Amino acid sequence: MSASVSSSTPAAPSAKDISAELRRRALAHPGGFADLATASPVDPTPQVFIDALAAAGGAPGYPLTIGVVELRDAMVNWFDRVRGVTLTRGEVLPTIGSKELLGLLPFLLGLSAGDVVVRPALAYPAYEAGALAVGADVVAEDDPAKWPEATKLIWLNSPRNPDGQTLTVEELRRAVERARELGAVIVGDECYAVLNEVDGKLIPSILDSRVVGDDTSNVLASYSVSKQSNMAGYRAGMVAGDEQLIAKIAARRRDLGLIVPAPVQLVLSAVLSDDEHVVEQRALYTARLERLRSAVEAAGFTIHGSESGLYLWATLGDNGVDTAMELADIGVLVSPGEFYGPSGAQFVRFAVTVRDEYLDQAISSLRSWSR
Repeated sequence: MSASVSSSTPAAPSAKDISAELRRRALAHPGGFADLATASPVDPTPQVFIDALAAAGGAPGYPLTIGVVELRDAMVNWFDRVRGVTLTRGEVLPTIGSKELLGLLPFLLGLSAGDVVVRPALAYPAYEAGALAVGADVVAEDDPAKWPEATKLIWLNSPRNPDGQTLTVEELRRAVERARELGAVIVGDECYAVLNEVDGKLIPSILDSRVVGDDTSNVLASYSVSKQSNMAGYRAGMVAGDEQLIAKIAARRRDLGLIVPAPVQLVLSAVLSDDEHVVEQRALYTARLERLRSAVEAAGFTIHGSESGLYLWATLGDNGVDTAMELADIGVLVSPGEFYGPSGAQFVRFAVTVRDEYLDQAISSLRSWSR
């Protein structure tokens, strides 16, 4: 009997496999490599953080899920001062960073099989992971008119990871109107919103009165200080908006022990009350983006979007994984665009969460690169 021959097509390499090969190539580069793929803050935490942490060392009692009064006031004042949004203490809630909210919100809202969660066409994986964890279906769609009737939760991300796309007041309003037609909760993930300006103005919030009027029902905004204050390791964020939703989310978090530690609450309060360090960090990221943009374009890339956020979204018109491999070979580690959705297949993402000496190295490598 002759041996059977399988005609099945080999499985495509996973994102994990691709990432491992990219890192292997970058590590093999004789001059070392610059990591422009890992979007983790590298700059020092501000002095206001260090002082607040030292003062908050003792915490013998259990922390409050809803946040101590000082923190709730700091969150309310921050939204008013920085985002132009008027809120009350009952409309804000601290979270353990923002990723856990992205991942757990479908569960906290009671979603299950048959429900639909909409995420951006290009997106951070956590939106999809949270939906799949409760058995919900995921639709990757930017056009509100195409959101299906079974939609229960909608994620927006402005500025968007990975391509820096920002949504205008009109686009946010249209999205909220469609969400209300569907009876869905809509959440603006705004974690990059204060890091850049577009036309001299910060990115509008989904809670802006020009978007929601005086009605925040079923509308939430999520924010993290990880990038603005270089404190990703402390997992500090917040969610704000519809008071009834905030109360529901707080109650479920209390039952599950999802509580921001007391010292982190006090540090978050201090950090949200200080704008100076954010202005300094914004200037640093803006300068890095401008320097990197010049080198990326000189290397032959076309940059799309990238008007805000911490990334350049660029293409050579080829397969993005292949481009990322070529860059890894010259010591520049980037993220292939397909990690964020099929429409990113020809792109790569350059991040500027990297120390200046490594950014200099990447710029030098790009300027001397020839394919």
